Amino acid sequence: MTRRIVLRGAYALLGEEFEFDAEPLDVLVEGDRIASLGAAGTVTDEEEVIDVGGLLLAPGLVNSHLHSHEHFMKGRTENLPLELWMHQMRGAAAVPMTPRQTYLRTLVGAIEALRSGTTTVVDDLILGASIDRENLEAVFQAYEDAGIRALVGFAMANRPVVDNFPFVEEVFPKSLLAQLRAMPRPTEADYLGLCAELARSRHPQSSRVGVLVSASAPQRCTEEFLAACRRLADDHALPVITHVQETRLQVVTGGLFYGCPMVEYLDRIGFLAPNTSLIHAVWLNPREIEALARTGATAQHNPWSNLTLGSGVQPVRELLEAGVNVSLGSDGTCSTVTANMLTVLGSAASLSKIRGGDYSRWLSAREALTIATQGGANALGFAGKLGVLKPGALADLVGYRLDTVAFLPLNDPVRQLVYAERGAGVDFSMVSGRVMMRGGKLLGIDEPRILAEIAAEHARLVEQLDLAVAAVSPMLRVMDEIYRRCLAVAIPHDTYPARLP
Repeated sequence: MTRRIVLRGAYALLGEEFEFDAEPLDVLVEGDRIASLGAAGTVTDEEEVIDVGGLLLAPGLVNSHLHSHEHFMKGRTENLPLELWMHQMRGAAAVPMTPRQTYLRTLVGAIEALRSGTTTVVDDLILGASIDRENLEAVFQAYEDAGIRALVGFAMANRPVVDNFPFVEEVFPKSLLAQLRAMPRPTEADYLGLCAELARSRHPQSSRVGVLVSASAPQRCTEEFLAACRRLADDHALPVITHVQETRLQVVTGGLFYGCPMVEYLDRIGFLAPNTSLIHAVWLNPREIEALARTGATAQHNPWSNLTLGSGVQPVRELLEAGVNVSLGSDGTCSTVTANMLTVLGSAASLSKIRGGDYSRWLSAREALTIATQGGANALGFAGKLGVLKPGALADLVGYRLDTVAFLPLNDPVRQLVYAERGAGVDFSMVSGRVMMRGGKLLGIDEPRILAEIAAEHARLVEQLDLAVAAVSPMLRVMDEIYRRCLAVAIPHDTYPARLP
């Protein structure tokens, strides 16, 4: 028999427009779905009643992009552009982990997600030199135990990292170039076979912890491999993610590699489609925005990450006006220090205001909340099922205390959620109809014990992490020259300016 739970006496942000009614209501949850909404005290046919009086119920946030392999690198870097920063992170990501360490590393991010109003995460996981099935199962188990909804991809690439950049033949010492090209990595068949296998056992439409297809970035994959990733996703009806034009240097790279910016290249080869997210998509021109709108692909906005790495500001208003779906993500904690989606949410609304003096085009709090919920749902194949409180939707929701400073005095709950709440008021969380947090306490895990174990295991790894970061210093010196060369290369004149001059 389907379990029936009534959430009694809460206030709520309802429907696609986050309508707020000052009268408390009851939410009836049957199984994993919201069955009905009614005035408080009117729903009586239930197995369990949970008193959520004094809380504001809202759809759980969808963090459409993070990297759990970065969680043990939190706070280690600052003031480096992406192309230099990424090598420090990648070196440390190669430090061997036991399955238990991988489990804990994943779990610390899931805890932060739940404590900052997130009920769905997309984890773009670097697998390393080979596929370690025990460690991969540890990632899945961490998300299962935390109780969060997760879609895991594997940052698939078939080109050596060093060949993702222009000018390497001119700049890199030959011996270092040969060494970097010889580094081991999973084969194309390994990657595609793993995804196909897991699509059958962990499809996101039938499994709360599922998989998707991650083609790491166009410049990291051959055209043939991108086509294979596209076919894999289409054959199994899986979402697709790929990093595209996060930085100006990547626009330069597209011009040198493909004769056009990368979004135009992806459109040319038929990669763009619905349920396909272009992560970052910061440096765009009007033709690329039109291509996204025409193909139904998503532009995935990571404002906090793009700020911390100095990558620039996405033209969100232009994307929305063109009819492009926009989602929201935190990115990895090695660059951003936090995966708190409430911080990302507030920065999305605030950052749009530096793009020009026409205040009618600034992003509103309600628009920011829409891309953080419904935008993510649309991108991942859950349109109308996630990111909204209405009958028939999945019961993925969060309850915020209204007696905290963020909401007192209460004038506009959406604006106060977006601009003021950062997690202190998160009191209740439900994912797929299961209560994951109640009274501010996580129910699926022993949080104090887990956090103590995370600190202890990280302490055991610090020396190895330090050595791994130090080992990439020769690479950074050469990458600095490539970075500066690319600054001198012109990009299409109609690219929307993503940085202040």
